[in-house]
Amino acid sequence: MRVLIAGVDQAFVAATARELRRLSMAVDVCHEGGGALERIGLHDYDVVVLDAELPSVPADELVRKVVASGEGPRLLLLTRSTEALDRVEGLAIGADDVLSWPFATIELVARIQALGRRSVRALPPVRRWQGVVLDLPRHQASREGRFLQLSPKEFAVLDVLMRASGVVVSAEELLEKAWDENADPFTNAVRVTMMTLRRKLGPPSLIETVPGVGYRLR
Repeated sequence: MRVLIAGVDQAFVAATARELRRLSMAVDVCHEGGGALERIGLHDYDVVVLDAELPSVPADELVRKVVASGEGPRLLLLTRSTEALDRVEGLAIGADDVLSWPFATIELVARIQALGRRSVRALPPVRRWQGVVLDLPRHQASREGRFLQLSPKEFAVLDVLMRASGVVVSAEELLEKAWDENADPFTNAVRVTMMTLRRKLGPPSLIETVPGVGYRLR
């Protein structure tokens, strides 16, 4: 899952980004509405978390622009208002969810995960492929009952491949979905991660390289 967090509180944004990355999400951050709008136009986010008090481009205007585009990420609006009417207004302009401060990080993460499951087609939180089980809520992976000690990036890459259900996924798409905007497009990170993931999955080989195209699950 790829997430953008746009908030005025830099400490909150940094802490939330760390928690989401620990769960193998690719996370970009910014602190004003103009930057958020620019990033949404550049990247294919699953979920965007917006502080209602963003400067430059107000969050409500940003929500309307994304909704008017006809396609876009799920939008989670964070508000400091405790008034029910303000939360209803956020939903009315097109936000998919509205959360009022104060809230626990565990609730915010759960809402982001729930929106991510709705970002494309409905997918089960536990994925299975040829004896491999990927349990997203517990952030655990196994093959034929054997626990796999995967890094966050290995877990994210395996999730992207399992979502594709045997369709070829390019290295560029893996960089887009499993890394963040700071990833170097000329890096060998995908190749190295694929090599370590294959080793941890063990035989028989599950990931096939399609020369010049990308990778897919057998």
